[in-house]
Amino acid sequence: MTRRPIDFDSVEIDPDGKFIKIIDQTQLPQKEVFLFLSEENEIAEAISSLRVRGAPAIGIAAAAGLAVVLNCSGSETIEESTRVLERACEKLEFTRPTAVNLRWALQRMRNKFNSLKGEYANNIEKLHKLMTEEATRIKSEDISMSLSIAENGLTLIKEGAKILTYCNAGHLATGRYGTALAPIYLGIEKGLNLKIYSCETRPLLQGARLTTYELQKGGADVTLICDNMAATLMQQGMIDAVFAGCDRVAANGDTANKIGTLSLAILAKYHSVPFYILGPVSTIDPSAEDGSHIVIEERNGKEITEPFPGIKIAPAEVKTYNPAFDITPAELITAIITDKGIFRYPFHFPFRVN
Repeated sequence: MTRRPIDFDSVEIDPDGKFIKIIDQTQLPQKEVFLFLSEENEIAEAISSLRVRGAPAIGIAAAAGLAVVLNCSGSETIEESTRVLERACEKLEFTRPTAVNLRWALQRMRNKFNSLKGEYANNIEKLHKLMTEEATRIKSEDISMSLSIAENGLTLIKEGAKILTYCNAGHLATGRYGTALAPIYLGIEKGLNLKIYSCETRPLLQGARLTTYELQKGGADVTLICDNMAATLMQQGMIDAVFAGCDRVAANGDTANKIGTLSLAILAKYHSVPFYILGPVSTIDPSAEDGSHIVIEERNGKEITEPFPGIKIAPAEVKTYNPAFDITPAELITAIITDKGIFRYPFHFPFRVN
């Protein structure tokens, strides 16, 4: 692709490694607010509060955040740097328990640090600079993976296709371009006329707030629907395929994604609509044999009862249950589209993914 759908990335890294710049996604689409973060507590808060979100993007934010914390630590010895690294990793690692990219990125940064600390024990400034370069490399690789996902996914899209998407797995959720939305952007650039339907995605409305925002900016023909309208659209023949992202994929293909994805997969199966999961191979977790081994984050029920500050839509003290993700069984997934190719059920991933 030759252009970004939006003229900024979700995570931008200061070349000197002194801060990361993010767009505060909790403020979109009403306001475009940029945050400059340099402390581990504020970086952790930005991830846990969804100011930066999307499995690839939070992996990038964590890796870059780790480099920034090291650069700003004032450490003068390798022992001090090691303590700073481990403290920051511990703080960041469990901010979002479901997305595998977060721990993957932190472990990669740990491994890089350990491989360099012997050689650069007497040049801490250089060591920290090399850690910034590694974080930048992680982002660059993610962008390349998104482009490969776009090319692989586009082979499944025909002229005039009507595509249903869920949550936000686009430019805002990754280093650039997206996963589920990347083939759409590439198709638009190549001149395809595509019709996109975006589910609003309760309770935090990522589809309404974020996906429609970036698709409009990217030149897509997008229509917003309520989550409970998807079945009717499929019944009326208005959907040719469902494209969804993923926060973690088990070794057997069971997929954790935003709560509500499972419902769409069941609807798609009933209506014989292809249901595709799109994501980089770094999202595949070989340590999770199946979906039962994936930890599901449960979030504050206030996200359901008060979706906007000061706007309460339920009685006070009502009980809530608010899992952030659900597990779509592999047998409901037509194919998983990755940067390494397209894999169909039953899933066997013929490469090392960890």
